[in-house]
Amino acid sequence: MGIALEVAPDLAGRVRLGLLELEGLTVAEADPALTADIEAYAAELRRRHGDGKSGDVPGAADARALYKALGLDPTKTRPSSEALLRRVLKGEALYRINTLVDAMNLCSLRSQLPFGLYDRDRIEPPVVLRKGGPGESDEGIRKAAVNLEGRPVLSDARGPFGNPTSDSARTMVTRETRAALVTVYAPSSFNEARLAEILKETEATLTRYCGGTGRDRRVVR
Repeated sequence: MGIALEVAPDLAGRVRLGLLELEGLTVAEADPALTADIEAYAAELRRRHGDGKSGDVPGAADARALYKALGLDPTKTRPSSEALLRRVLKGEALYRINTLVDAMNLCSLRSQLPFGLYDRDRIEPPVVLRKGGPGESDEGIRKAAVNLEGRPVLSDARGPFGNPTSDSARTMVTRETRAALVTVYAPSSFNEARLAEILKETEATLTRYCGGTGRDRRVVR
């Protein structure tokens, strides 16, 4: 049985959430094959869409629809997937962190959906996707406290640890990570079979570059 995760009533019917758990991972600083795959896919995106806007890329509208359903303006608070896409279309290199994070970014570029990536051993279940409360915040990765009030957040027994725009320092993935929780955010109208396929493809990509095996893979209703 995988991690206990549910969508709170105040967000039910607005979001379709994919969940993937991996264990036995080996996270390295870099992998030449992964770097080559990322650069090749980025070049393909620029070839196809380099003269257009990120919102015109097929699939990007899904992330924007999700944000609008969650009460967020996607032109002011960018989905993490679109932030990656915008860098690529500008010809800028993606940040290189480690093989797990970098492979996750490749998956997000391919699906054009925002992902969350967390060290499973730093999470204290149960987990709920809910709206942030008044004055609530968490410590972002390489940034100051992130305001979460009124925004969708993943929260465990210790409080918020991630959202569709950014992840938190408390549960961030490092070279020491051996188990991971991956979330995929999609609008409620998103085809469930397609979301299940994205989870399957994501598992294949992450285990290709970081080893390990899938422990759980499901769409949370």
